[in-house]
Formats: sequence, structure tokens, C-alpha cells
Amino acid sequence: MENEMNLSTSNHSVSINERNNLIITGVKKIDSFDNEEFLMETTMGYIVIKGKDLEIIKLDTFKQNVSIKGMVDSLNYIEHASKKEESDNLFTKLFK
Repeated sequence: MENEMNLSTSNHSVSINERNNLIITGVKKIDSFDNEEFLMETTMGYIVIKGKDLEIIKLDTFKQNVSIKGMVDSLNYIEHASKKEESDNLFTKLFK
């Protein structure tokens, strides 16, 4: 059982169906999210998802899976997500 648990937490995949349903595995944590952008840490690095009307449909912290629905415009991996970049992003959104 312990090997099974380690196996499920080390895999990472992204499945997008018709640009409006995502299933992401290997999610360590969700740093921030709103209806236009998700920032989350995966086992393969940080990932940013941008779109419209994005929302979490299912979150399984044990299996590290996240299901998101909404129109996906972009999906990018980034090397490091610093807290400064995140706070700058927040201020940019507030003062739009």
C-alpha cells in the first residue's frame, strides 16, 4: 500500500477535453486561483492555467488530482513562482 501511495503522488499528467474540462494529476498544492487564472505546484514544477469562467469541480488531496472546468486559453509551466510575482499579480488584478 505504501508503494501504491508513492506511485500515485509522483505521476503528473494533464488531460484537456474540448478546451473546457481539465484533469491534472500530481498536484502538490494550489497557490492561487480565481475564475481567470490558476497557479499550482505539481510534481513537475509550477503550472499556470488561464481562461474564462474557470472553477474547481473536484479536488482530491489524497490522490493529488484536480478537475477544472471553464474555457482554457493557455497552460504554461514556469520554473519558479516567487511570492513577489504572486503579489504583483494580485495588485495588477486589483487595479485593472
